[in-house]
Amino acid sequence: MLVMGIETSCDETGVGLVRDGVLLGDALASSMDEHARFGGVVPEIAARAHLEALPSMVRHAVDRAGVQLSDVEAVAVTAGPGLASAVQVGLAAGKAFSLALGIPLYGVHHLAGHAAVDVLEHGPLPDRCVALIVSGGHTSLLVLRDLARDPIVHLGDTYDDAAGEAFDKVARLLGLPYPGGPAIDRVARDGDPAAIAFPRPLTGARDEPYAFSFSGLKTAVARWVERHPGPLPVADVAASFQEAVADTLSRKAVAACRAHGCGTLLLVGGVAANSRVRALTAQRCAAAGIALRVPSPRLCTDNGAMIAAVGDLVARAGLPPSPLDLAMQPTVTLTHALTHA
Repeated sequence: MLVMGIETSCDETGVGLVRDGVLLGDALASSMDEHARFGGVVPEIAARAHLEALPSMVRHAVDRAGVQLSDVEAVAVTAGPGLASAVQVGLAAGKAFSLALGIPLYGVHHLAGHAAVDVLEHGPLPDRCVALIVSGGHTSLLVLRDLARDPIVHLGDTYDDAAGEAFDKVARLLGLPYPGGPAIDRVARDGDPAAIAFPRPLTGARDEPYAFSFSGLKTAVARWVERHPGPLPVADVAASFQEAVADTLSRKAVAACRAHGCGTLLLVGGVAANSRVRALTAQRCAAAGIALRVPSPRLCTDNGAMIAAVGDLVARAGLPPSPLDLAMQPTVTLTHALTHA
């Protein structure tokens, strides 16, 4: 079955085409530059950008896949979580394609897409693995079995700021551009990660072992910047902050794999594109004898291929499609790959 995936949860308009676990073609447009002057995503600007970009992204993806729109046999679309007005654009488009082409509709949980996208590069997931999903709005440790059929078990989530959100806020403190993750990653290469001893949140003996909290770390950076006299050593601050995040994420992820007897760690989401997070996690997984699976950076950030990957998995598993009156759910918890399950 040829599945078209549509992703519009934030500021990327993504379309992908997948058949039997193979990505045939995809296209991506970003409205990031339009949000940069505001220091973050403005929902209504994002929604308008999706309306403008989606038709051309569908055409580009279809052309790159070497197929016709009439060849598409199912459409998968992000139904949540995300910015309400942005999600609504993609979901409305998905319903329109479903009706016009007479094909099934699958309303996909955005975070399940981040987990599923790795299948397109590295093949089927193992029967059981731990997944660390780190993005601008979410930081979660999960146990995955059959992503299409089985419930998803949450080991821990963030109590407040997600890792990607903390990157954006710290970048603003340092006078770096939005989005903060890539900016800090670039600047940190010239800094000393041991220059400043920033805290590692929730890593004490009495803390929740798999929960996350990055608000306090962000505040620690802010207080250090406020107290520092003279020119600010931006590279050292960036490198030390980035090291604290990478240390916290990788430490908890490896501990979860050991405690739950999982030999594979799946690292996904936009923050998984960060070079230090990838490197330190790989180092610790290798030392612990854990296989690490990480998609290429371009598939870590939001894209249509990841939503098509979920649609492909659930279609091949024979799951019933979503109803056409499916509502978008901007804050839906990840329990299954499909939001209506």
